[in-house]
Amino acid sequence: MLRIVVGGQIDKNMVASKIKEIGKDSVSVEIKSDIEAAMAIKAGTADYYFGACNTGGGGALAMAIALLGMGMCATVSMPGKIRSDEEITNEIKNGKKAFGFTPQHADQVIPVIMKEILK
Repeated sequence: MLRIVVGGQIDKNMVASKIKEIGKDSVSVEIKSDIEAAMAIKAGTADYYFGACNTGGGGALAMAIALLGMGMCATVSMPGKIRSDEEITNEIKNGKKAFGFTPQHADQVIPVIMKEILK
């Protein structure tokens, strides 16, 4: 079972709900503060971090970047720009564990991430 934490600054319940809807019994999802969520990844008690904010990278990933390093984090959407499915999938294949996006793009990016991490 994949252990997913939801951090970020806004719409945590919506993000968690979409993850559960897609992952069903294959995932456990916990909503945490940014620092708790990033620490869970660092400690190995969670496998992936999802976070949303209005820029897709600031409030969504600031703590994750600070605690995990930029090499573990990826902004997959920002206002006016959604990365392609291929780009998102490549981030996962390259070992990224924390994903930031704008809540307006959650319906587009969460399924792409979930499909790849559930393989």
